[in-house]
Amino acid sequence: MRVRQLWRYPVKSLQGERLDEASVEALGIAGDRRWALFDRDTGLGLTARRVPELLFGSARIGPDGGVQVVLPDGRVTTDEDVLSSWLGRRVELRTAGDEVPTYESPVEEDAPDPAEWLQWEGAPGPFHDSPRIRLSLISTGTLGTWDARRFRANVVLDGAGEEELRGQEAVLGDARLRFGVLIPRCVMTTRPQPGGIARDTSVLKTIHREHDGLLAVRAAVLGPGTVRTGDLLVPAGAAD
Repeated sequence: MRVRQLWRYPVKSLQGERLDEASVEALGIAGDRRWALFDRDTGLGLTARRVPELLFGSARIGPDGGVQVVLPDGRVTTDEDVLSSWLGRRVELRTAGDEVPTYESPVEEDAPDPAEWLQWEGAPGPFHDSPRIRLSLISTGTLGTWDARRFRANVVLDGAGEEELRGQEAVLGDARLRFGVLIPRCVMTTRPQPGGIARDTSVLKTIHREHDGLLAVRAAVLGPGTVRTGDLLVPAGAAD
């Protein structure tokens, strides 16, 4: 399998940026999930599970290495008053650190207007849902007709078979990876997004029916390096 697409999502739950090459560090792609928006009143981290509007903003890394948030109307800002006005709640933009953030998910993932929410802890450092996720990969064979952006993977691979990578090591570009278990999916996969991605509750139902609720594989970074589109995924034994 070869790298078809590379994605970085600087701010959790916002749209990301497609890259031709990416620097893969110990904690994942440089700049990926390094910022998140938090509700000032509740202290909770915001995701598109709770605030679907987030998916209609986007984030990118600026020339100075800082983050830039692009609002749906095209304005570029990191002003928290402007961000608060957009989302209709008092928010702050935080940089990843050692804190363990708390998020919310609906008790019933398929409910159109959930009444009950569960709180859960994410990962310290970059704002991944789990400390075991540093890089996520999905194949075109698994995606089928689904748009890859529904699943927010860092790497989209041409071909099929990422499920078979579990427990293995491989080289991707200059980086060395160890693959873990598959990633549980949530209501975010059903959310509408810019670019013609409509709300589709059948996505999550199909994942539960055909994939036991799991889709895409997570990876830890054993050795940092640069990954480019077109790079071949090589099993560790073959690479050695």
